[in-house]
Amino acid sequence: MTETTSGPARGSRSKGSKANKGLRIERIHTTPGVHPYDEVVWERRDVVMTNWRDGSINFEQRGVEFPDFWSVNAVNIVTSKYFRGAVGSPDREASLKQLIDRVVRTYRKAGEDNGYFASPADAEIFDHELTYALLHQVFSFNSPVWFNVGTKQPQQVSACFILSVDDSMESILGWYKEEGMIFKGGSGAGLNLSRIRSSKELLSSGGNASGPVSFMRGADASAGTIKSGGATRRAAKMVVLDVDHPDVEAFIETKVKEEEKIRALRDAGFDMDLGGDDITSVQYQNANNSVRVNDTFMKAVESGSSFGLRSRLTGEPIEEIDAKALFRKMAEAAWACADPGIQYDDTINHWHTSPESGRITASNPCSEYMHLDNSSCNLASLNLMKFLQDDDAGNQRFDAERFAKVVELVITAMDISICFADFPTEKIGETTRAFRQLGIGYANLGALLMATGHAYDSDGGRALAGAITSLMTGTSYKRSAELAAVVGTYDGYARNADAHKRVMRQHSDANAAAKRMDDLDTPVWAAATEAWQDVLRLGEKSGYRNAQASVLAPTGTIGLMMDCDTTGVEPDLALVKFKKLVGGGSMQIVNNTVPKALKRLGYQDEQVEAIVAHIAEHGNVIDAPGLKPAHYEVFDCAMGERSISPMGHVRMMAAAQPFLSGAISKTVNMPESATVEEIEEIYFEGWKLGIKALAIYRDNCKVGQPLSAKKKEEKEQAEPEVEKVVEYRPVRRRLPKGRPGITTSFTVGGAEGYMTANSYPDDGLGEVFLKMSKQGSTLAGMMDAFSIAVSVGLQYGVPLETYVSKFTNMRFEPAGMTDDPDVRMAQSIVDYIFRRLALDFLPFETRSALGIHSAEERQRHLETGSYEAADDEVDVEGLAQSAPRHVAAPKSSGSSPQSRSGSESAKEAHSSTELVEIQLGLNADAPLCFSCGTKMRRAGSCYLCEGCGSTSGCS
Repeated sequence: MTETTSGPARGSRSKGSKANKGLRIERIHTTPGVHPYDEVVWERRDVVMTNWRDGSINFEQRGVEFPDFWSVNAVNIVTSKYFRGAVGSPDREASLKQLIDRVVRTYRKAGEDNGYFASPADAEIFDHELTYALLHQVFSFNSPVWFNVGTKQPQQVSACFILSVDDSMESILGWYKEEGMIFKGGSGAGLNLSRIRSSKELLSSGGNASGPVSFMRGADASAGTIKSGGATRRAAKMVVLDVDHPDVEAFIETKVKEEEKIRALRDAGFDMDLGGDDITSVQYQNANNSVRVNDTFMKAVESGSSFGLRSRLTGEPIEEIDAKALFRKMAEAAWACADPGIQYDDTINHWHTSPESGRITASNPCSEYMHLDNSSCNLASLNLMKFLQDDDAGNQRFDAERFAKVVELVITAMDISICFADFPTEKIGETTRAFRQLGIGYANLGALLMATGHAYDSDGGRALAGAITSLMTGTSYKRSAELAAVVGTYDGYARNADAHKRVMRQHSDANAAAKRMDDLDTPVWAAATEAWQDVLRLGEKSGYRNAQASVLAPTGTIGLMMDCDTTGVEPDLALVKFKKLVGGGSMQIVNNTVPKALKRLGYQDEQVEAIVAHIAEHGNVIDAPGLKPAHYEVFDCAMGERSISPMGHVRMMAAAQPFLSGAISKTVNMPESATVEEIEEIYFEGWKLGIKALAIYRDNCKVGQPLSAKKKEEKEQAEPEVEKVVEYRPVRRRLPKGRPGITTSFTVGGAEGYMTANSYPDDGLGEVFLKMSKQGSTLAGMMDAFSIAVSVGLQYGVPLETYVSKFTNMRFEPAGMTDDPDVRMAQSIVDYIFRRLALDFLPFETRSALGIHSAEERQRHLETGSYEAADDEVDVEGLAQSAPRHVAAPKSSGSSPQSRSGSESAKEAHSSTELVEIQLGLNADAPLCFSCGTKMRRAGSCYLCEGCGSTSGCS
């Protein structure tokens, strides 16, 4: 894209900055005279999303319109999360066209109104190119854009917020309010509490101050209350405390002590699992905690010297501590409960473009956005796999030129959004408009590396990741400088010009010093070098439009919207994943990146087929036929037999960090066997490698995460033999997602109804659904409640014959004749239901003892004196038990060899995480989704549900 002279720019131009040019927009994907919608095949689909644990329907909208190449999962998530309007009303969006048009037309109009385009023709090209990129899943804006832009509600476009709090009660209470309003809107916020006086300092009245840890309790309770008041996920928040704050030890220990409390309550019989009824009694569970360390402290740790904790009022040391001992305490706490994380203050501020306007003291909840207090950042992420191409000779290349053009397009759109955006507080709005922070990033890095034959933990993988990140940020700042020439610099630029230009030189120098590795990354580095040269040249002339350009966010929900295999900077979860099918059902498939990787590594088609078949059966590449052991590392994943080492994750973060304005949302997963010393090493190496922030998670360190059966056995074997009092409790056996079922329509005394009875594939009734009368009526509600109660009882092992004996012969209206030849008279609806269930699911001997027989059996009794069939007669009862009448068989979970291979138990899975657990015999430390019941997976520092797109943190 280039810029040319046009009429005077309008609107959002910075004070004192004169500009008289508009952007000339270049076509990337579109064709003149052809709208992007006309180039794809559209189809209608039905979206019905259920909670597989209880069978309830969470969401239903039929006949929605999407391109035929969009996956079932992407369609479901966009329809349920992003379509606006009440479901069932004429105002409800029903097509992806409506959603994209709502957003793109708002951006185009704001761009025209504020002088971004050289001509109406350029505005139209911008419209078409943005539409194409969204339609073809090349990139996506963050969730608030899809929620709010183009609607009548406030047009909030940002998901990431940083607040501030001062050492006064007025400010502290203001913090509670501002944070609550952000949580209410479904977003997250972070802040640093270090300005608040410690509990070791005096108030003006002479008493001791409460300290920040005390005030954290109130904020935590507020977050938990707002969450339970309507949201289905925890409030996302980050709390930071400086390492030199006198209360830092108490801050470090907050969650450790609460974890001990959780254990004690659990052992006393309270429900302390994530989402459990009693977990809300525990404090400090709604925030991620991080300690902000500086170079002085880290050098003291390195040398084993003392370190001073400083007064908040005077800045003078009030206590000397052993730096190494405090660092050890941080690692011990992280080992025990995953908190606190660590943020490296001097590194962060070394890359700060606006230091004259204030230091960077905090981050958003996921730690990728770091800038001034009371500010926000709107995000967008590119799908890297869309830029991997094969040339005419079949060789792979990353299309750096097209990637840069899309980055320019997206940065332009993101900056335009600030012109019309609304913000949750006036202070955040003022700061964001003055500094115009953007957060472009990417997803699918893990898939890209595997597809190109690079191990995630390899020099080649890190070189390609670094090159792409450098090109993205360099191109972003180049476009920012071009925008500054068109609509002016950000308001704070003049004051911070020297610092901003210094940071640009630091990025450029890091790009020049980076190691080139192979034919894939070298051309990308060359394009990045050219971009950074343009950044320095154009920035010197025009300044910059944006104080910040790039971050690496979790890309949770929008990653699923773009059909990405991996989120953010993360590696692949596993080689085999779960895929939903059109029309219902699911199948397990080997990731599409695996065949691409094998071809890149030089394997022939027959070899690729054999290796893929092995992976489909075993879930890993170990001993795959014909696969060289040297290539195993290419297929290492986040979980499994060959999982990536913790330092492998750290080194990847270090490869991308020098080329980002902000930071990286990522948690370094560590095995349960990890030691405190290993955590210390990771925190120390993170500082040495120039990372801005990181957090660790040791498997099974949280009480709320249940141990796998295998690990429970190992733990029990390791414990000394002592006399134990064993309390046996029933275990709920849940139905698989695909289950055989019988739907029966019936009439009892003139009252009509429907009953659906679903059973386990192997044996036995598992759940019952009853529909009577109009939805919302008292009878319908009572029948729903009754169905759930019976279903839960069945799944906990209550025999069906027990229900039959209790509920048959129960008498109440309506009663009388039925339309069922097997049950001609019923004393009540309940009497009929359990007679019908007994006939369908109980063996002859059991129901005969209860006096329940079919019409055919009663006729046989009249003729022969026996209800039972003769030996030479067809075993009708046996056939009925093996194939119930009116069985609504589940959709095939895959007719391909891939879907049938692997463990039969894999059919019990409902997400990729659960599939990995079953295949590998391990337990993933992740909560269950509150919306649909499936197990979530990590996305950066948050959790993501593959089933419905819900997240546990930032959208």
